[in-house]
Amino acid sequence: MQHFHTVPKEQGYAAVPDQSCSYLDFGTIRLDAGGRYEGNVAGDREALMVVLGGKARVKANGTDLGTVGRRPNVFAGVAHAVYLPRGAAYVIEAEGPFEAALPQGPSSLDLDPYVISPEQVNTGQWGTLNYTRYFREILVQPNGMPASSLIVGETITPSGNWSTYPPHKHEVNAGAEKFHEEMYYFRVSSPDSHGVIHHYSPERGYDDMHKVTDDTLIAMPHGYHTYVGAPGAQSYYLWALAGNGRAQGASFDPKLGWVQKTVGMV
Repeated sequence: MQHFHTVPKEQGYAAVPDQSCSYLDFGTIRLDAGGRYEGNVAGDREALMVVLGGKARVKANGTDLGTVGRRPNVFAGVAHAVYLPRGAAYVIEAEGPFEAALPQGPSSLDLDPYVISPEQVNTGQWGTLNYTRYFREILVQPNGMPASSLIVGETITPSGNWSTYPPHKHEVNAGAEKFHEEMYYFRVSSPDSHGVIHHYSPERGYDDMHKVTDDTLIAMPHGYHTYVGAPGAQSYYLWALAGNGRAQGASFDPKLGWVQKTVGMV
């Protein structure tokens, strides 16, 4: 089953036709200046609209949520986001060129739409040396932001660095490990650069390496995973998880997990 995808660059909403994940869906919204998009979240789903770049006025379920978006691109600031509850009808009116990601997961909650400002996003560093990366936790537990299943954040990986290392998985509920599907949506700061994602499962018999470029996505219902960016450009990935609750837990590859003990990493 195909896990790696190129995200369509289409105006309006463009879905990624992944069939490997049961809990997660992903799409993007792109609008030219003055563009308008009207959408609906399914009655059993919730969504988080993460602004990748540009500004837009957003209305959801008849509530005017104001203008969202403060950064020109994902490398130039922290995310502005809008939580869209199950069954929500929403309207986006772009004030300039506008891009957003829209991960979606199951929901059994009736909530009001709300905005997550950049000031509410928790930021920090994981790792050290050439596996340093910088995280931005947008919708995680516990940060006071209500949600049914979605866990969403961003990671910036400096030029030439490894990320999400050592390789980890979260495919079963056993010990500290919690079952969650995950998706990574990638952007690269230079169109001429790239990265490599290693996604593998000895139990399931696959061991895949994918060349990461701008607007690619990997869907991971299971398996170990780790990423490295080529020298010369920063890498970005938006991570979205859904599965067994919203408390996260992972297991490291036992052949490489010892690295985690040498420094504080996730």
